[in-house]
Amino acid sequence: MTVSIQEFIAMISEDPAIFITALLVLAVIFVNGWTDAPNAIATAVSTRSIEPQKAIYMATLFNFLGVFVMTFLNANVAETIFNMVDFNGNNNEAVIALCAALFSIVIWATAAWYFGIPTSESHALIAGLSGSAIALHGGLAGINGAEWIKNIYGLVLSTVLGFGMGYIVVEAVKRIFFYADRRKTKRFFKNGQLISAAAMAFMHGAQDGQKFMGVFMLAISLGAGTGNAGHFIIPSWLMILTSLVIGFGTSIGGLRIIKSVGMIWSSWRPTKGSPPIWGRRSAYCSHRLPGSPSPPPTPRPRRLWAWAPPSAFVMSTGQSFGRWGWRGC
Repeated sequence: MTVSIQEFIAMISEDPAIFITALLVLAVIFVNGWTDAPNAIATAVSTRSIEPQKAIYMATLFNFLGVFVMTFLNANVAETIFNMVDFNGNNNEAVIALCAALFSIVIWATAAWYFGIPTSESHALIAGLSGSAIALHGGLAGINGAEWIKNIYGLVLSTVLGFGMGYIVVEAVKRIFFYADRRKTKRFFKNGQLISAAAMAFMHGAQDGQKFMGVFMLAISLGAGTGNAGHFIIPSWLMILTSLVIGFGTSIGGLRIIKSVGMIWSSWRPTKGSPPIWGRRSAYCSHRLPGSPSPPPTPRPRRLWAWAPPSAFVMSTGQSFGRWGWRGC
């Protein structure tokens, strides 16, 4: 299944429910760029390797490229989200359920942003869609276990690999540059951070952009009355639209999240800021799954950690699954 832009415009013109659903999907994409994307550049800004506004412009560009380029190469992430839950049956009820899930994500992400808490819209998306599908079918029959479990694999593996590889790379860099003059290596690590932050922003767009394009295609299939059954092809106009919206969201927000992740959670220097991102980027590229926006285990002594904000992040992650899965029901 695919749809041209002319067919999509005709669809939303004839069906106000699909028009509202499409607006909510775009709102979630915008909020994702606004609240989630800044995690990729937080350490580069906190070490003063790049000015905040320039970093946001860089993240905007590479988020845009990530969405567009990687979807052309491999759209498996979008298909996983599309097939994760079953919205077949009563079409009107399915549209209402999808709208409820999307509206919940927007409210939750905006509230968390206000308090400077970094959240993952991926968690909220999975939970919201799952809760809506369970409510729609009156039980777990609305969940496609084979596709849903892929999200759990991704969440666990990306967290473990990102955390572990961040630690390994930091320790390796400490040993390799133990006798190096810090003044001579400072420029090297600053440039390394810029490259790594750009790559992280690129992979964020590749991952999260595809997730929300999968939801967009789900909305289109409901509008066409076919449900989420069968294979689909993401049209080029949708890639461009998603790229622009997620990039626009990144361009106008993010400083609250950058401050929380890069300046309040822990203290950073350029030599300790880039290796963790290299580790996280490897986890992104290896599994094409979302990485945890957490600092590495021991970049600085324990006393320099601020434990309250990461605790708030853990709580927000749990609530993303629990609260919005329940709200979807």
